[in-house]
Amino acid sequence: MTIPIKRTYKDTVFRLLFSDAENALSLYNALGGTDYKDSSQLEFNTLENAIYMNIKNDISFLISDTLNLYEHQSTINSNIPLRNLFYVSDLLQKYVKLNSEKSIYGVPLIPLPNPRFMVFYNGTENFPERKVFKLSDSFIRDDLKPALELEVLVINVNPGFNEDLKKKCPILRDYITYVECIRENKKHM
Repeated sequence: MTIPIKRTYKDTVFRLLFSDAENALSLYNALGGTDYKDSSQLEFNTLENAIYMNIKNDISFLISDTLNLYEHQSTINSNIPLRNLFYVSDLLQKYVKLNSEKSIYGVPLIPLPNPRFMVFYNGTENFPERKVFKLSDSFIRDDLKPALELEVLVINVNPGFNEDLKKKCPILRDYITYVECIRENKKHM
């Protein structure tokens, strides 16, 4: 008897692991070369089925005036900058409502956290160690300087790629080991 593997197991496990503050902080430190120790400094703000467009992101949190949006992907998705634009727009609207007495129509500048967009790729397609996807790549006219840009760093976390990152974040390394075990067992089970 064959037990079917849930198609979204990788995404589900990624969200489960990195919605834990200690694990998210470990990944944040590994990515940025920081050494934060207090996971209570993280303020999660992950979108769960936003009302419009039925969108949700994998993991997002604030720390040290940085808004971090982390996604897991097992397929290459060229639209990830557009998706992240929708996510960050929703998150910033909520941030301003909660953290500012100022009006967006007022004169004083409203300070915003600096957004960082990361995708952790572990699919089977050939993909470089790191690649930046840009929102401007989707614009119909490429002869104009874009007035809006959003860059998403896609990091290949498959075995043999970004091993230093996985060494710095053992939970990410363990997650990839788990994915590889399922991938291997799926071949003969």
